[in-house]
This record gives sequence, structure tokens and C-alpha cells, in this order.
Amino acid sequence: MPSGIMLKQRDIVLIPIPFTDLTSQKRRPAVVISSDNYNETHEDIVVVALTSNAEPRDFTITLTSDDLEQGVLKVTSMIRTDKIYTLNKSIIIKVFGRVKTHILLKIKEFLLKIIEQHNTAN
Repeated sequence: MPSGIMLKQRDIVLIPIPFTDLTSQKRRPAVVISSDNYNETHEDIVVVALTSNAEPRDFTITLTSDDLEQGVLKVTSMIRTDKIYTLNKSIIIKVFGRVKTHILLKIKEFLLKIIEQHNTAN
């Protein structure tokens, strides 16, 4: 991560993701979901994956350039709220956008659905 850049919640970042055999890696985008306070006080950030595979799935949010406060997306993408990662800030390659507030609210909504318990046995 270039020094002096403070990561903010809703930033779109580029991160290296290793292949399963660890022989190489690919650069992938992700959306920062950890709070600004967390980002300022910890070495890590929490992100959800962003993919250009536009096939709708459970817990995905469609993202276009219209959904960005800053930056431009080359293609319509999907936020995968079921793909959550905690990463050290030092591996961030760059920040290239920021999603609008309504997208973060949708991410939170899906995260709650993922962890929600439905007790039918009680």
C-alpha cells in the first residue's frame, strides 16, 4: 500500500490473491467494509470480494459505475458478501474507487442474513 494513504470504509481496493498451489497470484478487487476507526487503529482491514462474473448468486449485489462515489468500473460487477477476508493493509496494491453509501447498507443487510439464526426447534 502506498504510504500516507488512509483506507476508508467503502473504498474499492486491489489485492493480490494467491492461487491454491501458491505458485502465483492474481490481482482482485475488494470493497472495504471495516469501519474507519478500525482501519485507523489496526494493521488489518476487512473486505468483501468483488468479481466481474456478473452471474447473480445468493448474497450478491450488482455494482455499476453509477454506484460509485469515486472511480469507474470497466464492467458491471458483483459484490460477493459471502466472501469475507481480513487482510493486512500492507498487501493493498491501490485504491481505485469508493462505493456509495446505499451499497454499504445493502452489504450490511446481506451480512446480517448470512449470520441470522432461524430457530425452528424451540
